[in-house]
Amino acid sequence: MKQEIKVPAVGESITEATIGSWTKKSGDFVKRNEVLMLLETDKASVEVVAENDGVLTINPGCEAGAVVQIGATVATLDTDAKPAAGAAAPAAETPKAAPASAPAGAAALPAAAASAHLSPAVNRIVNEKGLDPSAIQGTGKDGRLTKGDVLEAQPGAKPAAPKAAPASAPAGAPALPAAASKQGDKKLVPMTTIRKRIAEKLKEAQNTAALLTTFNEVDMGKVMELRSKYKDKFKEKYGVNLGFNGFFVKAVVEALKDFPAVNAWINGTDIEYHNYYNIGIAVSTEKGLMVPNIKDADTLSLAGIELAIRDLAAKGRDGKITPNDLGGGTFSITNGGVFGSLLSTPILNFPQSAILGLHKIQDRPMAINGKVEIRPMMYLALTYDHRIIDGKEAVSFLVKIKELVEDPERLLLEV
Repeated sequence: MKQEIKVPAVGESITEATIGSWTKKSGDFVKRNEVLMLLETDKASVEVVAENDGVLTINPGCEAGAVVQIGATVATLDTDAKPAAGAAAPAAETPKAAPASAPAGAAALPAAAASAHLSPAVNRIVNEKGLDPSAIQGTGKDGRLTKGDVLEAQPGAKPAAPKAAPASAPAGAPALPAAASKQGDKKLVPMTTIRKRIAEKLKEAQNTAALLTTFNEVDMGKVMELRSKYKDKFKEKYGVNLGFNGFFVKAVVEALKDFPAVNAWINGTDIEYHNYYNIGIAVSTEKGLMVPNIKDADTLSLAGIELAIRDLAAKGRDGKITPNDLGGGTFSITNGGVFGSLLSTPILNFPQSAILGLHKIQDRPMAINGKVEIRPMMYLALTYDHRIIDGKEAVSFLVKIKELVEDPERLLLEV
């Protein structure tokens, strides 16, 4: 029986996707629930799995990099076929001896270990370069292939340049050849569907909205004291670290209640107000910056928010963010401080009307009651659409966040 493998519906308004990579080849016998391919849409990556056991045949024109329509048939699965004789190694097969250069007592890794569970980034390089993962020695955990392993295994990969001879080299020693010039050494890599969509959205925000950024700074001292005092008990009770983002999400929700225009956006000639609070948290992934949302953040406790942030970060790291995670946001937060940024002007996550930028916490001398004190300070930046939000509202909104974070007891009691 031939079973069609079709491009699944992966989100509202998405009509096409790009085949990022195939994890199996035509003629491979696959097991039920094994991942067959990775689809890239303009919002997220989606894994397509086999619904039954069978032999895979990829349709012509559906190779990695092809753009396909939702619902299109990209391959077939012959569920009556059996695995080729000898395809699977006998269970009692004697393991191969470790190579001579292996440390004494080190067991040789089976070839399959290096190719099992390839990450999306490794998969993409393997498919693009036509490499055989079973022929590459993996240096990752349990013998898995890393990105560096497959890059070094590419045909024509250049060995590391020889080091210059030390100053104390004996007289008359042959001179080492000069390093070859790399002028003109470049390559063109097609933008992924997600990267193209990120570029389009950022440019749309700049071309459409009247962007303006206002700044303030917040003393993080009380939040840091509270976190230091209760972080161990918090982790023990809820199974998640007590971070700083949770306090800012709580503060943002309270501020949005006082300034509803910041939680709205322009829809044609109307202003669309939202009576719910879906807070986007910018997450850096291998495929670029994504902004999945904490839905109904106003209904969550501080622990619930921290758990949601942890789960979204894990999904971003593992390439599991879905279109549903990305849709429906009403306001966004981006934290450049985790990368060391001291100050920046974030760009709107269009069509939203505002985004809050958090930055590095840095000790600075501050005037407190006529005396100079060293305080842990953070710059805040609010970029907003001036077409819908007036300067007074934007400044007052940011001041409200500052006041709440500097008085965390009031924030948690919601008074």
